[in-house]
Amino acid sequence: MFKSLSSKKSTPASSSSSLPLSNTGSPAPSDATSATLGDTDGAKPSELLIEASRRNNVDLLLEVLGISADGRARPGAAEIINTSFDSLGNSPLHVAAINGSDECLDILLDVEGVEVDPINRMEGNTPLHFAVMYAEEEPEHATAIVEMLIDAGSDPRIRNKLKDKPIDLVLPTNPELRKILQGAEMALMMGPTAEDQEEEQDLEDSGSESD
Repeated sequence: MFKSLSSKKSTPASSSSSLPLSNTGSPAPSDATSATLGDTDGAKPSELLIEASRRNNVDLLLEVLGISADGRARPGAAEIINTSFDSLGNSPLHVAAINGSDECLDILLDVEGVEVDPINRMEGNTPLHFAVMYAEEEPEHATAIVEMLIDAGSDPRIRNKLKDKPIDLVLPTNPELRKILQGAEMALMMGPTAEDQEEEQDLEDSGSESD
């Protein structure tokens, strides 16, 4: 994948985050400085993952995950992603989604074995919930991120601690986003189509041939 969804650029290592999280797990004004590549010596991989995801720092993310030129991550990369959380219980995927870090999110989702629906500790939100929240700031960009998460297998039916599904957080002014989430829910209810099953069989066949 490794594609950018918009004109949003990877943030240089010295830049601060655009939408840090408040104590409720929602976007809040930035009043804290972010770590830079120059002061990451001794930082844990989990801390670097969170920081890279917050600032859309692709170079730092690739370095931490040990992703090579052919797109392969080092062994154990998925476990590092799945067990990394910030102080509010947000995973790298949550942090990338709420900050609109599409390039880093794309890379994270491409790592085999990564959990696409981690639940955060504060409110029980998934990255898909957070992507919908981000739509309040950047509707068009957030819609593309929502589609990215759904394509990666995120479940739009998951409810948070307030019993809200992602679609329940969509603003009335964004009917396109609501339609996308409705379609994703309907697709899950109907199950895989014949085309999906055929594609899955093709993948299995190609895998068998390569063995």
